[in-house]
Amino acid sequence: MESLLQTFEETAGICHPDCVKASNEQEDYDASQSAALIAVSLISSARVIFKLDSEYTEYSAQYLVDNVGKEEVEGEMDQQSCQYTVENLLRYLVENVWIKKEDGQGEMDQQRREFTVKDCFEFAFKKGLPRSVHWAHVGCTFKAPPFACQIPRVPMKGEVIEATDLGEALKLGIQQPVGARLHVFSPEFDSVGEGIYDGPSGNGTSYVGLRDVIMVEAERIKGETVVTVQICYKKKTSFVKVSTRSMILPLNGDDESQVREPTCLLVDFCIPRFSIN
Repeated sequence: MESLLQTFEETAGICHPDCVKASNEQEDYDASQSAALIAVSLISSARVIFKLDSEYTEYSAQYLVDNVGKEEVEGEMDQQSCQYTVENLLRYLVENVWIKKEDGQGEMDQQRREFTVKDCFEFAFKKGLPRSVHWAHVGCTFKAPPFACQIPRVPMKGEVIEATDLGEALKLGIQQPVGARLHVFSPEFDSVGEGIYDGPSGNGTSYVGLRDVIMVEAERIKGETVVTVQICYKKKTSFVKVSTRSMILPLNGDDESQVREPTCLLVDFCIPRFSIN
């Protein structure tokens, strides 16, 4: 296992051509990947803030994509096929890498399991997390080998804390970054630039959907509380100032993803609260 971990570390950041192709063809938004990326970023930040890690440590988002919501197999680590042996390694390479499989098979398996940032926190507290250098990169199209269950995971002890409203979220944010979701409307969000995003402006507005964000800062601008969030939108990570005063009114339409009741732009606040002792 030590030799496998060393190989992972030496090849970190190197992608198989199939993974590069899949990434280039991927649509702008993958809900599960987004939730996993936000979750591990918040976990890494919290652990260094509360001195559980001596330095910022990146944990594997792809581990969460591969495992959150997956049915558990009792006694998996003791099964012969889950042991790290040369025989099992060669079998995995033959069945999953060297022989071309039908395109999209792995992606379809993952699409059937959508989950939230909260789900990721709960899974991490239950199972722990491997470091990112010890697992596949985000978006890897190859199924994790059965013996991946033997890869060491860092124990995570704590609980998920949810805020019922923005006021509570801002209090949580005094100590650590807060996860949330943002109602995104186009073209308003696309053109916000360095201004303040305040939601839909009127005719011609279309609802894009909810996007995972990290609340990183709150400030008063012209008497209004404005929250700066980190978001990945159209495959680009940026920081955007969001109004906390705007209320979104329900939109008409048959699409179930449309806003159905008055709400603020930022919703669904949560953080990982670690046990220090």
